[in-house]
Amino acid sequence: MSDRGIKRALSSSDMRWRERYGPWAAVTGATSGIGRAVAEDLARRGLDLVIAARRGELLDSLAQELNGRFGTETRTLAGDLALDETNDRLFAETLPLDVGLFVASAGFGTSGPLHRAQPDAELAMVDLNIRAVLKQTHHFAKRFAEQRRGGLVLLSSIVAWQGVPRASNYAATKAYVQSLAEALSHELGPLGVDVLASAPAQVASGFGARADMRMTGADPVPIARNTLDALGRRTLVIPHGKGKFLTAALAPLPRPLRVRVMATVMKGMTKHQPA
Repeated sequence: MSDRGIKRALSSSDMRWRERYGPWAAVTGATSGIGRAVAEDLARRGLDLVIAARRGELLDSLAQELNGRFGTETRTLAGDLALDETNDRLFAETLPLDVGLFVASAGFGTSGPLHRAQPDAELAMVDLNIRAVLKQTHHFAKRFAEQRRGGLVLLSSIVAWQGVPRASNYAATKAYVQSLAEALSHELGPLGVDVLASAPAQVASGFGARADMRMTGADPVPIARNTLDALGRRTLVIPHGKGKFLTAALAPLPRPLRVRVMATVMKGMTKHQPA
């Protein structure tokens, strides 16, 4: 990790944000997509970071970049967050730090008919998208409730609104995250803890390649900014225009019809797969 740069002067709004959710934040899935953009935006707002993901070399490169650009301290933790031991290391690393914000960005998806899927891959997705998120959220929710201050950001998706054929398990994991965030907002709000579900549509990242889907993704930088700006103001944010349009178009439809529409959408993004 490189030497820290000179910490830049913060605006009054950034100072208030740091006082509310800093001085430290923990971000999972920080090497690409929304997770990386969130880490960059938090460093710009003056927060020191603990960033976690599988690929250690990418984490170290990002830490050096953030330290040099913003003068923040960035610590890295490499490992598979689907594993209890990696999460336990994350908790131990952040325990002595004054953490006021946790962002759960780590996750992946699959596509295609579930009956043709590899069960190990589907269970691994449940472990990362649900089990690990629950373990992390429980830990930081308890900590923030005790200190009567903090924020939790959970990554939902616009596919959480209904079942999605050819992405059935992935959509189900995001429905869990969405429901969890909605409930926790009511439980933790009176204790001084803000909870936000961010529900984007397709984002430019490695998600599509890993899920074997052909899609055009949105720039994650404004999505991260819009997500963080919504924290403390609402429980749900749909952080970019395409997601808002699709959600508004589907909202008036009966749930079974929404499922049919999403089946057509997914068919287009997976038409390259064997019939």
